Amino acid sequence: MGLEAVCHVTWQGGAGEVKALLESRELILRGEIRRTVPVAAITAVAVEGDDLVLATPDGPLILTLGADAATHWARKLTTPPPTLAQKLGVSPAAPVLVIGTADDSALAAALKGAVAATPAEARLALAVVRDVADLERAVAAHAGLPPGAALWIVHGKGPKTLFGETPVRAWMRAAGFMDTKICAVSDTLSATRYNPR
Repeated sequence: MGLEAVCHVTWQGGAGEVKALLESRELILRGEIRRTVPVAAITAVAVEGDDLVLATPDGPLILTLGADAATHWARKLTTPPPTLAQKLGVSPAAPVLVIGTADDSALAAALKGAVAATPAEARLALAVVRDVADLERAVAAHAGLPPGAALWIVHGKGPKTLFGETPVRAWMRAAGFMDTKICAVSDTLSATRYNPR
């Protein structure tokens, strides 16, 4: 979510100035009150004037953010994060040409019901790559899609991966593509979207 504010907080009988950070999985308070609250532990969210009021297992947590910011933070807390399929832009209405083997369980679930049988039916392509030869196959297959179609490259994630984001990006840019978006697929895979220049 990535929201940040310096504000007044009231919680568990104490109060003080904090820097509040709202991340995708936790609310972090730094300052006169120091705590980390898992977002999943927040059971209710309300805006009362300038205050964001959160129900937590340890009692009400009140952040005085101002009316507009409190409303924005409440919306972020109550809107479910997009699914992997939504992040990738795939659906039965926007079928994807899959190049390679999508054997990761999260990726397979995201692609379920959205795989195109032929390049002509696809609105975009997705390739799972492990080396340069896989990238070459992906670019060749992508050429059969409508002009301007995006190509998602799913690659290893983290410092221990043998073929990850940096070598993929360098090769794809040299091949005439520009990276436009990245998203996590699973603990071991990331996906980067490329569009032809």
